[in-house]
Amino acid sequence: MADPQYATLEAYDGVRFAWNVWPLSRIEANRMVIPLGLMVTPLKRTDSLTSLQYEPVRCRGCQGILNPYSQVDFASMIWLCPFCYNRNSFPPHYQGITEGQLPGELFQEAVSVEYVLQQPVRAPPSFILVLDLSQSLEALTEMKQSVKQMLQMLPEYCLVGLITFGAMVTVHELAASEIPRAYLFRGTKETTAQEVAKLLGLGLVQYKRQAGMPGPSGTPGIGRFLLPYSECDYTLESIIDDLQPDRQPSSRKQRLVRATGAAVGVGVGLMENCIPGTGGRLMVFTGGPCTTGPGAVVGLALEDSIRTHRDFEKSAGVKQFKKACQWYESLGRRMAGSGHCLDVFACSLDQVGVAEMHDAVSVTGGVVVLAETFSHEIYRKSLARLFELDENGYLQMFFNATFDVIMSKDIRVSGTTGPVTSANNKSPLASEVELGVGGTTSWRLCALSQATSLGMFFEVAASHGTVLEPGQILCLQFQTQYQHPSGQHRLRVTTVARPWAEPNAPEIASSFDQEAAAALLARQALFRCSQEDVFDVLRWIDRILIRVASKFGDFTKDNPASFRWPPSFTYLPDFLFHLRRSQFLQVFNNTPDETAFYRLTLEREGVQASMLMIQPTLTSFTFEGPPQPVLLDVASMRPDSILVLDTWFMLVVHYGKTIVEWRKAGYHLQPDQDAF
Repeated sequence: MADPQYATLEAYDGVRFAWNVWPLSRIEANRMVIPLGLMVTPLKRTDSLTSLQYEPVRCRGCQGILNPYSQVDFASMIWLCPFCYNRNSFPPHYQGITEGQLPGELFQEAVSVEYVLQQPVRAPPSFILVLDLSQSLEALTEMKQSVKQMLQMLPEYCLVGLITFGAMVTVHELAASEIPRAYLFRGTKETTAQEVAKLLGLGLVQYKRQAGMPGPSGTPGIGRFLLPYSECDYTLESIIDDLQPDRQPSSRKQRLVRATGAAVGVGVGLMENCIPGTGGRLMVFTGGPCTTGPGAVVGLALEDSIRTHRDFEKSAGVKQFKKACQWYESLGRRMAGSGHCLDVFACSLDQVGVAEMHDAVSVTGGVVVLAETFSHEIYRKSLARLFELDENGYLQMFFNATFDVIMSKDIRVSGTTGPVTSANNKSPLASEVELGVGGTTSWRLCALSQATSLGMFFEVAASHGTVLEPGQILCLQFQTQYQHPSGQHRLRVTTVARPWAEPNAPEIASSFDQEAAAALLARQALFRCSQEDVFDVLRWIDRILIRVASKFGDFTKDNPASFRWPPSFTYLPDFLFHLRRSQFLQVFNNTPDETAFYRLTLEREGVQASMLMIQPTLTSFTFEGPPQPVLLDVASMRPDSILVLDTWFMLVVHYGKTIVEWRKAGYHLQPDQDAF
């Protein structure tokens, strides 16, 4: 669909530009309709990544890091920053470098490098399990089995904790003792971090680095409620085995009392007191909606139906919905400030309140898994995939990251979309026009993976008529400092460059990457959905397409048949057509929880995954040749073909009439029909 060179560049540096040539004019940039933006995967796994075991060399002026685009004067040992053009001296240990003996970050292919920083580690990753007891015995048994299987995949040094909830919230002590201890909190009350600390007897925790993997220093909070899994595996699994459904009066006219919001609040307070500023995940396993206390989604009476999209249109039940959203928004801000994330594993035929939790999960970078039961294959495989280990035996999840962008003097950053919160780093390079989370050049990510992608938007600051010097390029540098599961602090630095062009230069239109542009527009549309009606967002997409056609299309006035798209724009109308009809914007036949799940997923995936969600691929398998992609049209259905529809969220297989008859006849079981 798009030029394959863009996908090749993305595989190399993890960055995909919507426009690969930028006009050196603010006015012309605004006329291009589609913003100057890019999709970046900060920790993308690449074969060309260079690992460096020393501290980076920074520019004194802009804090940019030495990179292949820096100009080096070997005679005077000075390097010129490509962002602010400040001249910097090399540190003493660089004095031996020459043109034939370069440090790793100056090689031309080293556009992405990773520094292993020499910083002390405070604590290993922490996982607090929040388990729902307001379930049937069968459902609870399935949940306990899956949680125990997950614990077997945890590295032994990881800290773990346990909270259970029903009508009340229970925090369990994991320290070995003859009599297990537990602390009860009211399920109807909003509990602050200070109240959690007081009731549990906690104070701020200090850590020390021990031999090998870092561990706790034995303070009360860590030694009691959070312990390395190797030290509490027997106690923890014994408590889980002994868990029973919450004792509540049985009634066919009422839902079970379930204090999910209060349990999450207690978990947030526990993490704030025990592991502030250290990577951790609060993992909620629930089998139904919250019915009491903060974050309640629906009342206890079964006659009170849970909210739907139709209720939002009629403003019915919005008061309770907004109140629950405000509770989780406040928890999300607290978790983001401490570097923790919220995961939700919802296994229920009913909605559980993911729509209300959306903001808390989104800003902290958590994951959401929706399934019908705790024995469902999707839930089991998703949980196992989250805890997969890499070739070195470490979890493939990263924590407590900061993401900074350094840019050329003629560029301003408008904002970022994705699982980020602002680090409130005010900068003159932040645009006054905000798209997404703006007003800063630095963001926080509580949790991310190698696939987590951010959408970034920029604007040109150069005034119209600025002289373009020969060979002038724009440079962007992305700095991601994060906590590795090994306990190390690492800094991933990716530096990219693209050419400038004169306004209206033909190479601007030919450099358009329609897939990246569609992914960015989808993110922009989702961000607008949180602030305005979906109908208005659909009209906005229509206006975008009309303006792009007017700007870049080739046509004769008053002759619609003469319209032609440039080759680099050919598929953009199709992408936007499918975006308008997608489950991200069309809520018919979806619950609010499902819509929130779909949007959360799109907000963090890269270009290829986003395009698969927006426009699913349809592949035809026949005996006439190798599999071929075909159009999403009824005309692609043939009696002698098998169609496979990949929507990213699910696979759908369609068998033609002839294929069905062959299967009934058992042709696929014959030795000479292996291909069939």
